Amino acid sequence: MKYEILYPEAFPVVKFSLARGEKIKAESDAMIAMGANIDVEGKMEGGLLSGLARRVLSGESMFFQELIARRGPGEVLIGHQLPGGILDLDLDGSYGLIVQKDGYLASTDGIQVETKMQNLTRGLFSGEGFFVLNVRGRGTVFISSYGMIHPINLDDGEEVIIDNGHLVAWPDYMDYKIEKASSGIISSFTSGEMLVCRFRGPGIVLIQTRNPDAFAGWIRSMVPSS
Repeated sequence: MKYEILYPEAFPVVKFSLARGEKIKAESDAMIAMGANIDVEGKMEGGLLSGLARRVLSGESMFFQELIARRGPGEVLIGHQLPGGILDLDLDGSYGLIVQKDGYLASTDGIQVETKMQNLTRGLFSGEGFFVLNVRGRGTVFISSYGMIHPINLDDGEEVIIDNGHLVAWPDYMDYKIEKASSGIISSFTSGEMLVCRFRGPGIVLIQTRNPDAFAGWIRSMVPSS
């Protein structure tokens, strides 16, 4: 399968060139355009319970799009709803990828997307909620973000502190903990940075250069209240 990420600097889309019989899986409503040989179907991966878990617990759609080149080769264009980056990652099956809500865009055949439950502390305070997506298998996964995607590569034992609103994805073998941004509660409140995530290497953490919750708050502040 061939693909290309077009317009990577602003409002990117992914163009897939599918041979007959090839297929991709994408988030609901990701398809922008497709050739006449392509069929699109709604799929509930893992059955009803898995679909309900994605919708109710992690806030994702119950359904994926499956785009199949049934009658011959064809092209597909997909994109995401936020102005931001798209990154392609190859998984070899040796580890999974934890992806924040709305971060999964699409994947090639052989990738499974499941809902993963975090522990109580992380669920309450990480900003990602109790449930995130666990992407596993062998193939290519496409991650989307608000703003551009920036990788932070940590060596063994190296640590980094990340504002929880900027997290996009990280390997499932990495561990992290939640802590206050400053030593005192008052200082944390006045600085605008309350809780952060401390990651410890080795591993690569993907972050987004903009915070969608902060942007939503700014929009609400600009709308006159009735």
